[in-house]
Amino acid sequence: MDKKKLFNPLGNDSLDTRKIIKGNSTNIFNLNNVKYSWANLLYRNMMSNFWIPEKIDLSNDKNDYFNLKDSEKNAYNGILSFLIFLDSIQTNNISNISEFITAPEINLVLSIQTFQEAIHSQSYQYIIESIIPKELRDNIYDKWRDDPILFERNKYIATIYQEFIDYPTDKNFSKVIIANYLLEGLYFYNGFNFFYFLATQNKMMGTSDIIKLINRDELTHIVLFKQIFKEIQNENPNYFDIDLIYEMFHVAVNQEIKWTKHIIGNNIPGITDHTTEHYTKYLANLRLKDLGLDPIFEGFNDNPYSLLEKYADTAGNGNVKANFFEGTVTSYNMSSSISGWDEF
Repeated sequence: MDKKKLFNPLGNDSLDTRKIIKGNSTNIFNLNNVKYSWANLLYRNMMSNFWIPEKIDLSNDKNDYFNLKDSEKNAYNGILSFLIFLDSIQTNNISNISEFITAPEINLVLSIQTFQEAIHSQSYQYIIESIIPKELRDNIYDKWRDDPILFERNKYIATIYQEFIDYPTDKNFSKVIIANYLLEGLYFYNGFNFFYFLATQNKMMGTSDIIKLINRDELTHIVLFKQIFKEIQNENPNYFDIDLIYEMFHVAVNQEIKWTKHIIGNNIPGITDHTTEHYTKYLANLRLKDLGLDPIFEGFNDNPYSLLEKYADTAGNGNVKANFFEGTVTSYNMSSSISGWDEF
C-alpha cells in the first residue's frame, strides 16, 4: 500500500471516485460534500462527549484505596497498567492508519479518536497521581514489562501494529483494522467491569466515573472501525481474510480470559472465572455479529453482567445508540454520563 499524498493538487474529490483506501483525494475537508455521511454523524457524536478528567473529585478514592483488600489493590493497579498501555499505543498508532485512509471525512473522525485517546492517557495519569502512593507509581507504568501474561497480550497487539508500520502491505493493513477493532471492542471491558463492581460497593467511585466516560468514548471507536471495515469490504471484496479474523478473535479472547483470571480471578464480588469466560465470549460473539460475521462461541448469547449494562452500555443501547445513524445525534455530556451509581 502507498500512503496518501499530503499535497495532491491533481487529486479528485468527486464523490463518484472517492474511496476509503487507495483513493486520490486532495485531503481538503469539504464537509458539505461527503460520501460517507455516517462519518459526519459520528464526528458530531464524539465531539459532544468532550470532558476533562480533573473535573471529577478523587479525594474519596484516595481514602478508599488504602482500605481496599490486597487482591483489590493488585487488580486496580494491574488493570490501570493495562489500560495505560492500550491508550498509549492507540494515541501513537491512529495516525499511522489515517495515512492510508483516502476519505477526508473519515480522517477527521480518526483525528478526534486520537485526541480522545490522549485524554484517556491524561485520565490515568490523574488517577495515579491523585490516588496511588508515590513509591508505587512507577511500578504501575512498568508492570507491562514485568508481568509475563500482561507482556504477552500487549506484545500481540503491538506486534501487529509494528509489522504494518515496517511493512505496509494490504494484508498487514487488514490485520491492523481488525486488531484495532479488537482492542476497542474486547480488550477494555473486563477491566471496566472491575471498576463498576467496585462502585456498586461504594468503592473508588470517582475512578469509576472516569472509566465510565472513557467507556463512552470507546463505544464510538468501535462504531468507527466497524464502519471502516464494512466500507473497505464493500469497495474491495475479499480484502479481509475471514479465517484470519476468526483466528485473531480466538487469540484475543483466550488472552483476555487468561489475563482477567490472572489479575482479578475470583477475588471481586460479582466476578468469577466462570463469568469472565462467559462474558468475554459473549462480547466476542457480539462484535463479530456487528461485522456481519457468524459468532464462533456457541451458547454464549447473554451477558452475565447485564446488571451493569445501564452503566457500562457495552451493547450500545444507551447514549451511543445502535441505530444512531438513523436518527439525530444523541448528546451526552459529562454531567449526565457520570450520574447513576446511587440508583444501583
